[in-house]
Amino acid sequence: INYIVVNIDEICDSFVKSLSIDPGDARVKMPLANLRARVRMVILYFYANLYNYLVAGTSDKSEYLIGFFTKYGDGAADFFPIRHLYKTQVRELAAHLGLPERIVRKPSSPQLYPGHKLSDELPVDYSVIDSILIGLLEKNLTCEETSRVLGIPKEIVEDIFRRHFKSMHKRLNPPMIKDKK
Repeated sequence: INYIVVNIDEICDSFVKSLSIDPGDARVKMPLANLRARVRMVILYFYANLYNYLVAGTSDKSEYLIGFFTKYGDGAADFFPIRHLYKTQVRELAAHLGLPERIVRKPSSPQLYPGHKLSDELPVDYSVIDSILIGLLEKNLTCEETSRVLGIPKEIVEDIFRRHFKSMHKRLNPPMIKDKK
């Protein structure tokens, strides 16, 4: 596999400088983190365009359903080979394919900024999230039923449900004005 490593720090720094943004301002922490994901996607599409390639998305079903991706960043791609699989299923597939243990067991991390950990944003790990999503979206259970069946506090189930609901805009095409004709 041919690949190159592109350091995007200068690109992102230039953006910050051009807009006179104070990177220490707490309000810009996530917008700047999402900027990094979007810059990566711009670079991927540059090379896809240059070589007539398609961009493969890396989001799985768990990330997709709770909106744990950057709109027009890692959420942009030409096809999504694992989006139909929950995070736990991706790990099972990796083990089945014989990938190295360090990859199969690698903790999930969004890595949008130095030291960024999954636990900074999500209340539980993906094995729990996957069970909750299956209960709510595949078995059509209520939050209360999902909590009871799985033995998970209702507040956590409601948190995952809220994430799914609030991220709906990321999973839909942008609306358009329809002609009256």
